[in-house]
Amino acid sequence: MSDATPVPLSPARLVSFRFHGELAAFLAPARRDRSFEVRCAADSSLKHVIEALGVPHTEVGRVLVDGRPASLERRLCPGERVSVHPHAARCGKPCPSPPPRLIADAHLGGLARLLRLAGFDTLYDNHIEDATLVATAVRERRVVLTRDRELLKRRDVAEGCFVHALEPARQAVEILRRLGLAGHARPFSRCLECNAALQEVSPAAVVQRLPPAVRARHTHFSACAGCGRVYWEGSHWQRLRARIDALLAQARAAPQDEAAD
Repeated sequence: MSDATPVPLSPARLVSFRFHGELAAFLAPARRDRSFEVRCAADSSLKHVIEALGVPHTEVGRVLVDGRPASLERRLCPGERVSVHPHAARCGKPCPSPPPRLIADAHLGGLARLLRLAGFDTLYDNHIEDATLVATAVRERRVVLTRDRELLKRRDVAEGCFVHALEPARQAVEILRRLGLAGHARPFSRCLECNAALQEVSPAAVVQRLPPAVRARHTHFSACAGCGRVYWEGSHWQRLRARIDALLAQARAAPQDEAAD
């Protein structure tokens, strides 16, 4: 039997938290839009407590402890007051060039298609496992898009966006705004099916793959460098063009401007 003196456990201590903006949606209703106290272990980091309360680290834009900026790795002290803020939407402010590459989880096929339509490199596989998605995001430095908050809490996920909207068009506007992508849009530069780049081709190069009516009416074509799919500016193209132009216009507008329309 050991006669070593046991090391006493560090006492728990109370820390005050306040979550702002859209971060409140991750909290229990009783904790939204107000300050509340949390009993924290002595060695708790900001990241640990914030995620235990339901907020993924990828959604945190800025943290203030007693009014001073703090990193997510900072250890908490009794009596501190923590203010947690979301990322500011960039709206009309473009992100640095080149724009980030993206990867959408298996439940965001509609969003992935719209982002590809706008010209953004967006991986999507409706059968992908979470572990494979995270490994791909890390290896290729992609931003993870998901509605699964637990996926975003994974330590290996450096950059990600929780998608709040439910409908694909609203999801697209949300992501375009948050990441400042609208200014980098290049519609119809990527394949909607496989995400590979499109290349302009001569009619002769694809004539055998075209319906007779298309051959007779059109002279400008693009082909996918990955799957070989051929695109042309027909009535469907015009409808898609109108749709993506409308989404980009919404993304460039400030939310209050949109509400005033």
